[in-house]
Parts: sequence; structure tokens; C-alpha cells
Amino acid sequence: MAADDPKIPQDPTPLVGAATDIAPLTHSGPPPAHERTADEEAGLVDWEGLAASAQFRSLLKAKRRFVVPAMIFFIVYYFALPILIGYARPFMETRVFGPVNLAYLFALSQFFMAWIVAALYVRAAARFDKMAANVVSQSDSRK
Repeated sequence: MAADDPKIPQDPTPLVGAATDIAPLTHSGPPPAHERTADEEAGLVDWEGLAASAQFRSLLKAKRRFVVPAMIFFIVYYFALPILIGYARPFMETRVFGPVNLAYLFALSQFFMAWIVAALYVRAAARFDKMAANVVSQSDSRK
């Protein structure tokens, strides 16, 4: 594979650091929103006012109403298996079909329960995103 082989095209950027190799490190204008530092955004948003708004507090309350019970439910559900195996062993050894007992089914159900809780959170998160957009739009309209 010789560099002067006519079948192989020449590399358009033969030098490392050529203009086509890297993106520019600076911008001619202000940086886009996703590249701003906290110091650059300090004057753009009144975070204290936003956090004190009734809509923001209602967003946090709605998230807490979902997240705390879901977390408690899942932790209890998760730790129920080892507790039941330890304290209700004869019950958990009850065969359902063939060699499969209740302990196996309960352990398998934890995967499904995790997926169900995740799906419920995704659905609730869409509602939280709408609420957050309302909070931000209200913040923008006050300026």
C-alpha cells in the first residue's frame, strides 16, 4: 500500500491539525446555550426568583408525590424477596409448576416490576417536562 499508488486517493488532510481536522475553539459571538458556563448564565436567569415561584414549587411537589412512593414501593418489593426467603422459607419453596417455585417467580417478577416502574416514570416525566416548560416560559415572560 504505497502512498503514490494511483488507486488510493490522497488524504485531503495530510497534516494533523489542518483546518478540516478540528472544530474552532472560539466563537465569533456569544456561546450557544449548551456551552455556557454558570458564570456566563448568572445574569440571564433569576434562579432565586424561579425557585421561589409557585409553579416551580408545584413542580417539585408533583415530582415528590411520584418519586417518593415509587421509591418506597420498589425498595420494599426488592427487599421482600430475601426477607421472605429467610422468614417464610416453606411458603417460598411452594412449587408452582415443575421445579419452579414461588421464590423463582418472585425474583423474575422484580425485573418486570423495574420495567413497569420505569415506564410509569417515563410517563410521569413527560408531565414534569411540560410543567418545567411552563415554569421556564413564565420566567421568560417576566423579563
